Amino acid sequence: MMRTDQPNILVIDDEASICKGCSLILGEQDFLVSTRTKGKDGLREALAGRFDIVLLDLRLPDIDGMEVLASLREKKPETQVIVMTGYSTVKSAVEAMKGGAFDYLAKPFTEDEIILAVAKAIEDKRLRDENILLRKQLFERFDFNNIVGEDPAILEIFESIKRVAATDSTVLITGESGTGKELFAGAIHVQSSRAAKRYVTLDCSTLSSSLLESELFGHVKGAFTDATHDKKGIFSVANHGTLFLDELSNLNLEIQSKLLRVMESGEYKPVGESHTIKTDVRIVAATNRDLSKLVAEGSFREDLYYRLNVFPIRIPPLRERKEDIPRLAYHFLRLFCKETGKRIEGFSDDALVLLMNHSWPGNVRQLKNTVERLVIMTDHGFLDREIITPHIQVDGRSTPSGPKQIPETWEELKTFKKHILENIFGQVEKKFLMKALSDCQGNITHAAQKVGMQRPNFSKLMKSHSLSADDL
Repeated sequence: MMRTDQPNILVIDDEASICKGCSLILGEQDFLVSTRTKGKDGLREALAGRFDIVLLDLRLPDIDGMEVLASLREKKPETQVIVMTGYSTVKSAVEAMKGGAFDYLAKPFTEDEIILAVAKAIEDKRLRDENILLRKQLFERFDFNNIVGEDPAILEIFESIKRVAATDSTVLITGESGTGKELFAGAIHVQSSRAAKRYVTLDCSTLSSSLLESELFGHVKGAFTDATHDKKGIFSVANHGTLFLDELSNLNLEIQSKLLRVMESGEYKPVGESHTIKTDVRIVAATNRDLSKLVAEGSFREDLYYRLNVFPIRIPPLRERKEDIPRLAYHFLRLFCKETGKRIEGFSDDALVLLMNHSWPGNVRQLKNTVERLVIMTDHGFLDREIITPHIQVDGRSTPSGPKQIPETWEELKTFKKHILENIFGQVEKKFLMKALSDCQGNITHAAQKVGMQRPNFSKLMKSHSLSADDL
């Protein structure tokens, strides 16, 4: 059976011996090789087929090799072209490379030379294809179409993102937990001139200070006990791209000072290193806390605050954009029906009123989780008030919200019971996390192992309570 991952190569050369030699050498390397001895035939084949690499002779009897190269660059830009010439001059090589050739081979070339040239072209194409795929995934995830909302405040944010994305200015996104700050940060990246480069995210609330410094700036072998090898930091990985620092209010003053230096000079030192390294990173930061208050309290550097607050964007909580709640609810309903294969037509009018009257302290994230739970739990084709009520803590006049109010119906009693249980359980859950972290001196990995949880789940639970290792 033929493997589908075999690189496909086309050789265009008027010398039959060259075609045969290339076919034999590359065939032994598990490549699929086709050959053409006429330039026009080869060009037609290259344009009609799906070739990873074209080995192209620049001296062809029926068409100029540079003309073939130009046509391939225009119509098949994903195909790597390696030119071959027996007239190996600097001028012909430079001309071919300027014309878009990946590499060139001077005839006569050795078996090792052609294998190495093809291997380099295959690896370069693999990296290019991978980059294109990652860019496509980023665009699909962070496209404005995936940020549901027609509230004037949201539309104004879209306009602000379009304007600031075209610059390299630092952006500070503020908003309550669950408002979707990471979606807006990603939208800034994919709308920017750096969209083809790396987009790296770091949640500053999930790592202790010592680990965070190494994660940001990297370290050299021997810098500390567990540093058994050199490690690149995020500022190195994200070079020429965008770095999203989520919940950066959790940074301690020492790391704040080093972050300020990077932002001012573009230089940093890996842990244990004596010399500085240059970086070119666009920073988008986010926090659910009021940094100006932290500055007044002395826990956040004033100069770093002003450096970050170049272009502030505030994401409104869901309770301030109630008209978007039905749109979001239907968006998530379609999403989870597709995932589960269920067919739920929608929400009744009184159910939508119930959703719109809820304060949603967990914002869009809470609404999304609630709809997901509803889709999983219900067997009905429509979601009405009776089905939804037990799954949310309803505020104000809808149901009893305090111990002085007595439920008047069975549904209100169930909702009231759920409300109390969730509030009490939430407090116990937070203390459970803090005790585990305290017992393990703030080491999240060890704390997760101690209580029998996976580290990602433990970190996610910490984030839901706005906890960080440094809180201890």
